[in-house]
Amino acid sequence: MKDIFYNQSQKVDIHNRNLPHWQQKEKMHFVTFRTYDSIPEEKLNKLKEKQLEFISRYSEPYTVEQEREYRHLFFEKIDEWMDNCYGECLLKSEQYSSVIKNALEYYDNDKYKLDHWVVMPNHVHVLLLLVNDSELSEILHGWKSFTANQINKKTGNKGQFWQHESFDHIVRDEFFLDKYRDYIVQNKSKCKMPDLLLSENKVF
Repeated sequence: MKDIFYNQSQKVDIHNRNLPHWQQKEKMHFVTFRTYDSIPEEKLNKLKEKQLEFISRYSEPYTVEQEREYRHLFFEKIDEWMDNCYGECLLKSEQYSSVIKNALEYYDNDKYKLDHWVVMPNHVHVLLLLVNDSELSEILHGWKSFTANQINKKTGNKGQFWQHESFDHIVRDEFFLDKYRDYIVQNKSKCKMPDLLLSENKVF
């Protein structure tokens, strides 16, 4: 099987905003992007302080223990807040969630191969394998820009729809790939959406 996991000897593309984003071409990545109103600002600011403290102590690639600590400190807390469905939660409506589905699938098998993914009321989780020398940052920008424009047209709203920053990780190995897959599927039990958009495809 082709090496689709993090390779420490391969070049890492680092993009910085508030947090560093490590990306490698031709590798599996787990990404989460969320609506601008999905987490109250005061909660997010406190979390960012903890994230910056964590980053000052460790640098990627994290050890298994450090990655578990990161997941516990940040993913679990963010998930808890997002699952409380703050904000408008427009994506619980099929007319809006289908826009996300169409965008994800548009370049499937061209710029990337979709693995598991799920559309929740105010956020999206995706596992994808980059292919054909594509850039994750460009893919995320395309998804978010297109879907924001389409949804704003439907609602008549203007301005920001998604948070500018996404959460992303290079998948370390098969163990973590299975963890991310299970995590995405588990969203089904946390969501009351009758028409939850969930894909359990596997790229290998």
